[in-house]
Amino acid sequence: MSDILPMTRVGYDKLRAELDELENEKMPEITKRLAEARAEGDLKENAEYHGARESQGMLQAKINLLKDKLSRAEIIDTSKLPKDEVVFGCTVTVKDLDFGDTEEFTLVGAGEEDFDNGKINITSPLAQGLVGKKVGQTAEVEVPAGTNRFEIVSIEFE
Repeated sequence: MSDILPMTRVGYDKLRAELDELENEKMPEITKRLAEARAEGDLKENAEYHGARESQGMLQAKINLLKDKLSRAEIIDTSKLPKDEVVFGCTVTVKDLDFGDTEEFTLVGAGEEDFDNGKINITSPLAQGLVGKKVGQTAEVEVPAGTNRFEIVSIEFE
């Protein structure tokens, strides 16, 4: 997994803050729970101990994932990107050519995605199908149910 993850400074800072919280607040809490459970004696049948160990493992996995994302992050300066095509950081309005619906998506980096608010990861298949298209062009995106066709209606930058 050596792929570069494009991010804005905001997305990078958000992931960094989450990592700091996990390492400096949550992990010490779990370590304390483990020590307390260990002090209770027999570890074989100590549910508190086993629960804390499981929590510690899941938290460590999340920490490792965040560290990986941050190590592969590339902060993108959106002011240097083309303004006439779909690129990282833009908000694109598309018309679904099969259903006639109009949808709006903002292409963001890891840590900023929020599908409910139209923020999709630049590495997602939908975003990759839209990247490079200009207003008036049609994008075809392969999905499990077939192919979705979108017309690019507008491209905006904040």
